[in-house]
Amino acid sequence: MTLTELRYVVTLARERHFGRAAERCHVSQPTLSVAVKKLEDELGIPLFERSKSNIRVTETGKRIIEQAQRVLDQVGVIRDMAQDGKNQLNSPLKVGAIYTIGPYLFPHLLPELRRAAPEMPLYIEENYTANLRQKLRHSELDAIIVALPFEEPEVVTLPLYDEPFVVLLPAGHPLAEKEEITPEEMAHEQLLLLGPGHCFRDQVLESCPPLVEAITSRVDRDQPDLVTEGSSLETIRHMVASGLGITVLPMSAATAMNYQEDILAVRPFAAPVPYRTVALAWRVTFPRPKAIDMLSLAASQCRVIEKARTETPAVADSA
Repeated sequence: MTLTELRYVVTLARERHFGRAAERCHVSQPTLSVAVKKLEDELGIPLFERSKSNIRVTETGKRIIEQAQRVLDQVGVIRDMAQDGKNQLNSPLKVGAIYTIGPYLFPHLLPELRRAAPEMPLYIEENYTANLRQKLRHSELDAIIVALPFEEPEVVTLPLYDEPFVVLLPAGHPLAEKEEITPEEMAHEQLLLLGPGHCFRDQVLESCPPLVEAITSRVDRDQPDLVTEGSSLETIRHMVASGLGITVLPMSAATAMNYQEDILAVRPFAAPVPYRTVALAWRVTFPRPKAIDMLSLAASQCRVIEKARTETPAVADSA
């Protein structure tokens, strides 16, 4: 059993295709196929079920491949230990963030990190939480920025900040005359939300039960839907500006808007203020702890986080 064979089976399990796995490993397909079969023969069990159109990992294979991934992670740790004094901040860091955090955090995070660690550029990706979870587990990403709760075996999470939610509405809307807005007041308005798969949609509905009750009531009475779905917070912002309805945004997204005050208005929620906790997550075995420390430190210096922290006392009081 070799590390190369372990890397081959881990990659094959991820790609579910011999050709793509071989390409990822920079070897020919026959070379990868022979190595995988050799490891299976040594172990005495099949790791994969093969057919002409599909490759599936066996149940025992899943456990072995998960352990192989941990072994490969530990190899990275050993290599760093063997090179005492190696600078952990001189190579790219692969960081992912969910769609409702990345566009508003990265413009502030990147300059801070550039100043603090100029030799450590970021490879960044925005995606759904479920996809980021998979990429983190498979070492395709080094760290991810998500909203709590987030639980994954052998993954550490570090809360970065609490971010309150606010209401975005057309400037001429009757609710814009109020200093604070309650979920009950929103319950009969046309609501614009992200589509299924976005965790922010679920967080809004979970923290505002009157909205769920109103939506359910309309469905039961076969009335027109209360919710219009958008593909991104920016798309929803434009629809609000057009007068289609109102929405709920995280504070960072609300403070990033470019519309004039006579077009859009932002109003806080009345207590208890709904909010989310944004956190950094990384594998326990990730071999560059200094890079993680630098990433979290840079995040703490971001203006967008400082803005969110100014709202935290009100959130804490109402939580």
